[in-house]
Amino acid sequence: MSPELISILVLVVVFVIATTRSVNMGALSFAAAFGVGELVADLDADGIFAGFPGDLFVVLVGVTYLFAIARANGTTDWLVHASIRLVRGRVALIPWVMFFITGALTAIGAVSPAAVAIVAPIALSFAARYGISPLLMGAMVVHGAQGGGFSPISIYGTIVNGIVEREKLPGNEIALFLASLVANIVIAGVVFLLFGGRKLWAQGAVAADEISGDATEKDKGDKGGLPEGGTGARPTDTGGTATATAVAARPAAADTTRLTPARIATLTALVALVVAVLAFDLDAGLTAITLAVVLSTCWPDDSRKAVGQIAWSTVLLICGVLTYVAVLDEMGTITWAGKGVSDIGVPLLAAVLLCYIGAIVSAFASSVGIMGALIPLAVPFLAQGEIGAVGMVAALAVSATVVDVSPFSTNGALVLAAAPDVDRERFFRQLMVYGGIVVAVVPAVAWLVMVVPGWG
Repeated sequence: MSPELISILVLVVVFVIATTRSVNMGALSFAAAFGVGELVADLDADGIFAGFPGDLFVVLVGVTYLFAIARANGTTDWLVHASIRLVRGRVALIPWVMFFITGALTAIGAVSPAAVAIVAPIALSFAARYGISPLLMGAMVVHGAQGGGFSPISIYGTIVNGIVEREKLPGNEIALFLASLVANIVIAGVVFLLFGGRKLWAQGAVAADEISGDATEKDKGDKGGLPEGGTGARPTDTGGTATATAVAARPAAADTTRLTPARIATLTALVALVVAVLAFDLDAGLTAITLAVVLSTCWPDDSRKAVGQIAWSTVLLICGVLTYVAVLDEMGTITWAGKGVSDIGVPLLAAVLLCYIGAIVSAFASSVGIMGALIPLAVPFLAQGEIGAVGMVAALAVSATVVDVSPFSTNGALVLAAAPDVDRERFFRQLMVYGGIVVAVVPAVAWLVMVVPGWG
């Protein structure tokens, strides 16, 4: 049995044990990386640790640390209320607002994980407060990031267009961008409909006391409990005492709308994170940790428990799996699988298999890195002229990036780590199932729509 096949079988065993025995998959993956690396790939400890995703470790720790502080001092609650007021109480619009904000960030040059790291904690805090499915909100954020990810000035777009140019293939920057944008909007629409969007839309607008939180009893009696502009919905508004009493009984809600010095400083830190990442290309993880340390020093009471709220189990899981995937890459398993496919004599069949390889591997590793490996492998059968290069590159791009909702990818890991007040094991399984469905369905659809017609 070849070493490459052994490494793939070990990965299957890791999945089975983690699923059936509830053992942390990251710990299993570290053990697998040690066993396969030492016994099969002839790697020493340094070779195995070379694949440890130190940058992702710092991003996960830094971002969850900073937003744990933001939750502790009420900043995320303030942002949630501000978001609700912005859309005039329409909770159903917030997932789409998060989709397009994240898409705009990546379209203008933010690295996809950096955009998700900025938006996901705010979006998922909102989801927790208003009973929105964290899977729906997390998927909207990730698909938004990928929707804008292939604009001509984006990181992904410039890298892939550069690969196409280097390989002397026909390219179309706008077609690549629109293919990714439309695909992610369609997927986001399906997710919205299937995971509670229709119910949210049917609820209409949130009542005024849920938006402002600081209205007095007199205000409620005078205004009938409606937000400014009269769009709030109230199931049993009699205009009088019952409503006022219910509001008066919740003094904590008023506090979420006030900007305290700690919250102002935290909001300033979040803006500084965005500017540092987008304008100065600084590392999101190191920047977040630095800002969190400054806030902790100034307000130690709010920050005392923040370190304990870092998603350590998620960090172990993701770093372990990615270390094993790096061992697979080092021993040539991924290249071995790709070359086996590219040697198939039927171009259309080879194309769909490459899309699936891109999706499966990208669910655990770098999306752009996988495209950088697969596009050159596609050159031989693209040269035959039976398949359009523009459509093939677009299909590979979509297949390799929409799967970033997987909890093993950087974006999926950030969503998993950022979700407050959830059963993380259950949420992890939901993301894994959803990611599996995306891996199974999207490459075939992308191939059918973009490759079979022979675009480009």
